[in-house]
Amino acid sequence: MAHLLFIDESGQDRGDSPYEVLAGVSVEDRDLWNLVCALQDAELRLFGRRYSANRGELKGKKLLKRKTFRQAKQLPAIPEPTRSFLAKRCLDQGGQAGKQEITALAQAKLAYVAEVFEICLRFRCRAFASIISRTAPRPTSQNYLRKDYAYLFERFFYYLEDKPVETVGLVVFDELEKSQSHLLVHQMDSYFKRTSKGRHRSSLIVPEPLFVHSDLTTGIQVADLVAYVLSWGFRLREMREPSRQELADFVDGVCRMRYKATREVQGNDNFAIWSFAYIEDLRAVDERFLQ
Repeated sequence: MAHLLFIDESGQDRGDSPYEVLAGVSVEDRDLWNLVCALQDAELRLFGRRYSANRGELKGKKLLKRKTFRQAKQLPAIPEPTRSFLAKRCLDQGGQAGKQEITALAQAKLAYVAEVFEICLRFRCRAFASIISRTAPRPTSQNYLRKDYAYLFERFFYYLEDKPVETVGLVVFDELEKSQSHLLVHQMDSYFKRTSKGRHRSSLIVPEPLFVHSDLTTGIQVADLVAYVLSWGFRLREMREPSRQELADFVDGVCRMRYKATREVQGNDNFAIWSFAYIEDLRAVDERFLQ
């Protein structure tokens, strides 16, 4: 048995995103094709055609931007069959579409994202994330795996470890620029071979990742939606950046995919470790100590 962890990022360009997020969505191998088919069926039903046919990825910054919510409210809710017909016409007509078509497409986008998270729950998917403060100090060396990746792998490992039968984890990344991909492979190799925690976790996680094109890989697109929603809508007590309240229902959908592990930590046998971690400093302990 294997679980695939599809990983994508949001806010890593240090633009206007309130938080950087490294997010992963895990799905069991036997469920993967059924999950993909269900998501594609939802896309066809809600948009009247494959939205991604000539528009690239179904990304959070396209589907959930503020403009989409404004356009969706231009008219009352449109019943699904009519909405699907109008949304398709909007996609086909492009700049020639009218207000009714534009509104229908915006409503279809929001309905699609909500259904994505429902479908993921139906197929027992789990979400993992490292959420990083924009002001988090960065490590000066590129020789080591960054803390956000290490935390993500830690949570994924706990999830696999809790499975009743032995389960292996495969890591699938959105393809990066080639030099960045090589660097990440090197860092993962070093982490899983040369650290005690990494060697232990390599018993369940295959240390060599797979790289795919995100516009051709449904799992990566789901991870992108999770990352976007967490960056703009999810907040813990120590996360002080404002959130977008219109994303609240989507945040609820993502949070239902969280995983809670319990481990012994400093004498507490039932210490809760959630699959979403907030990180305020990306440096290793020894590097922070030297500052």
